[in-house]
Amino acid sequence: MKAKKGFKLRNVCGEHVIVAEGIDNVDFTNIISMNESSAYLWNEISSLNFFDENTLTDLLTEKYQVTTEIAFADSKKIMSEWMKAGIVEE
Repeated sequence: MKAKKGFKLRNVCGEHVIVAEGIDNVDFTNIISMNESSAYLWNEISSLNFFDENTLTDLLTEKYQVTTEIAFADSKKIMSEWMKAGIVEE
């Protein structure tokens, strides 16, 4: 996986949101809001050429006091949500 080009994390009124940049990505029907940990993950992977569940798991366990099992389950869930939102690609 990799972050799809044209999507940037911004802080809007104290909320972390993904915004589309460029005319090709404009779709105002779906605003993607992120909590602190998902925003952290997005910042970390946005410049990578490839990431997977293991990458996200490692990032979560390094930053937060969470078990590998919980981090892996959370990583799978966030990747699924990002795919459904169309902000990552294979």
